[in-house]
Amino acid sequence: PSEGKGHTFESCRVRQTGRHGDPEAMATTSSVAPFKIAPRTPSGRNRLHRLRATMKTPDASHPITITPAAHRVRVTHGGRVIADTRRALALKEASYPVVHYIPRDDVDMNALLRTDHTTHCPYKGDAAYYSIAIDGCASANAIWTYEAPFAAVSEIAGHLAFYPQRVDTIEVLPLTDGVASHVLNGQPPAT
Repeated sequence: PSEGKGHTFESCRVRQTGRHGDPEAMATTSSVAPFKIAPRTPSGRNRLHRLRATMKTPDASHPITITPAAHRVRVTHGGRVIADTRRALALKEASYPVVHYIPRDDVDMNALLRTDHTTHCPYKGDAAYYSIAIDGCASANAIWTYEAPFAAVSEIAGHLAFYPQRVDTIEVLPLTDGVASHVLNGQPPAT
């Protein structure tokens, strides 16, 4: 495990594998705009170095749509609700799974620690990361945000997205209170 700011970043069920649609996997595997992550600097920070600066605009070959989510989204980790919103944005990019972007006001920012990790997406811009550090159950770089996204996706500014495999659950619920209609990471809703 790596350490930072007095917290040990060991996961409670964290797999460090990438998935389609996540900025880390896209930044390191894109064949259109190659990027590399440089070795750690003397200060210990990873820095993303763009080999070719390219800003791409979504089009028919790589569509991106952002719509208000038609449901409530709740994120839990370590037995605690980290985010709960009825104001999520659903971002659908090309053939990747939908990613829910949650307004910062609906996230428990006290449970998060900003990290030095960054990635770049040619369609959305530079992503900054947060780790979850609560009650001995931490998850490194579990959340990303585009603080100054490109104009084509400007609606996601001020929103956070969570890796499903780095939190306990991301629940998609009806807009009214009730039983979960779907859980994104395959775990059944708590009863």
